[in-house]
Amino acid sequence: MKKITSSLLVAVAALVCASPLALSAADQKKAQKAPPLPGAGTGGNTPHVTTSGVIGPNRNDGGMVTITYGRPHAVHPRKGGEPRKIWGGLVAWDKADRLGADEATTLINQHPIEVAGTVLPSGAYTLYIIPSEKGTSKLAFSKNIGKWGVPVDETKDVLRADLKKETLSENVDQLTITVEASPAGSMNGLIKIKWEKTQFSLPFTLKK
Repeated sequence: MKKITSSLLVAVAALVCASPLALSAADQKKAQKAPPLPGAGTGGNTPHVTTSGVIGPNRNDGGMVTITYGRPHAVHPRKGGEPRKIWGGLVAWDKADRLGADEATTLINQHPIEVAGTVLPSGAYTLYIIPSEKGTSKLAFSKNIGKWGVPVDETKDVLRADLKKETLSENVDQLTITVEASPAGSMNGLIKIKWEKTQFSLPFTLKK
């Protein structure tokens, strides 16, 4: 019995050791090029952050709007500080972009918000941007959540709203998105997107 058990153990060990070798060169190459799983980039060269803004006089009388996103750099962290052109380069004009890195950028609103005349129920939405050099840039709110950021799914939009585009006096190396009450203490809010020397902004109103 002991001899049989030993023989089985040796056979299993041989199969385990041999299994990586059984992969063809094409399979191994395919595995190496497989896209990362959602969350794989979190905390790496592209850190992920969550930014929140209290809209209203306080959290009880108002509410919070929260955005979670990856923050890529304009200066490439893995290529010796090589600068990258962002708008019209890394982020193409007039095409949908995930507005961040890795997982899709997510917005959570505790209460309904009104954006460009449309009321969005409380919940979670994917945000992505369609920047334009000469036309009107837009921010899209999608119900397709919990996905990898690319390819951008444009089929499940709930709303697309016009963005205000401005030129900044100082360069912003890392993508920065903020949510703030505007003016402070009011039920009106503002989403700001800053990168390179460009700022996009979108006003909204908390409905409660």
